[in-house]
Amino acid sequence: MPTDVVMPQMGESIFEGTITKWLKQLGASVEKDEPLFEISTDKVDAEIPSPVTGVLIEIRAQEGTTVQINTVVAVIGDGAGQATAPGAAPHAASDAAPQGPVASEPEAEAPAAAEPVETEGAGPIRSSPLVRRIAREEGVNLAQVRGTGSAGRITKDDVLFHLSQRSQSKGPAAPQAPAPQTQSATPQVSPLIGTVQPLSKMRAIIAQRMKESVETAPHAHMVYKIDMTRIARLRERERAAFEQRHGVKLTYMPFIAVAAIQALRKFPIVNSSLSDGQIHYHANIHLGIAVALEWGLIVPVVREAEKRSFDDLAKTINDLAARARTKKLNPDEASGSTFTLTNAGVFGGEYGTPIINQPESAILAIGGLRKEPAVLTDDEGNDSIAIRSMQYYCLGFDHRTVDGADAGRFMVEFQNALEKWNQPIG
Repeated sequence: MPTDVVMPQMGESIFEGTITKWLKQLGASVEKDEPLFEISTDKVDAEIPSPVTGVLIEIRAQEGTTVQINTVVAVIGDGAGQATAPGAAPHAASDAAPQGPVASEPEAEAPAAAEPVETEGAGPIRSSPLVRRIAREEGVNLAQVRGTGSAGRITKDDVLFHLSQRSQSKGPAAPQAPAPQTQSATPQVSPLIGTVQPLSKMRAIIAQRMKESVETAPHAHMVYKIDMTRIARLRERERAAFEQRHGVKLTYMPFIAVAAIQALRKFPIVNSSLSDGQIHYHANIHLGIAVALEWGLIVPVVREAEKRSFDDLAKTINDLAARARTKKLNPDEASGSTFTLTNAGVFGGEYGTPIINQPESAILAIGGLRKEPAVLTDDEGNDSIAIRSMQYYCLGFDHRTVDGADAGRFMVEFQNALEKWNQPIG
């Protein structure tokens, strides 16, 4: 019997979703739990898996359509006499390539019926026509590529990552004579120039929230320059052992998170919210970590961050960021933060002046980390110049609840926690 595929409810307060992309074409084979389509809601973007194994015989909601929860958006059958796209042939196996353009990889080529499929062990290697074309052109044996897709399917990102690793392992190439310069060299230009694009669901929500925040809260900002030399040296010394013990890279973010948590516990006004004429001092610190995506911005949340150890924070932050980028977050993991960290410095900037993530009272922007000369004064008052790792931090705060003195005290506590770090990292 055919199986209806419905728009899922991605949270108690969510009653509709927008289909942003079909990952399977009409007539394509699909396995149970394999990503079928992508949706966007006012909480999170997510991939929706197929409920059963079969063939996609009907698509009832096209890309860009917003539908209510529990609405049937597609039908999956057993493949016998199924409807197919014009000119398409039925597919005999789940790894057969769909005819026509592939929604998730628009640049894919038409499949070759007699193309050999590499195998590893007893089963075929699952990949798209685009992946196989890249492998052919670059001389990649797909049996050596680790697939991160559903059921081990090799994605475009997997084969590109394999190529980058292969090029790094070869080491520096032998020097070659420089190619003659010509005036016909064309600089890389974005294909978006000169086009008009519809505002995505996520982009529209971000625009609305930022406008509401600026109109609601009188923003003030305070910038501190913090000496991160102690942290930088500790991280460099412990990073290999930490990764071996815990399976995640040791970045600066858990150090910053711990320092922020320490300051928030001492000055809870910065972890408060203003609602109905009352200041709500939150019982827990739900730490938001802003993650930049190719299609927008999302803020995954570390729940009850004050109860977590350093290594638990590091693993949780890494996990949430990774799943945010692959659209695997649950709705409750992208809402309910009480204080947010945003890393503006990852792109090389000195610092940014962030907009508050409502209904929070404050947000902390992390600037770029740089080595520079600094004046140091010893206990006897003698000055010297040394090379130090310095970093700007900008606290954006709601001046209705947080005064400048509150912000200053918070930042001093935060600064001391980093510059005088004395905590174990697990």
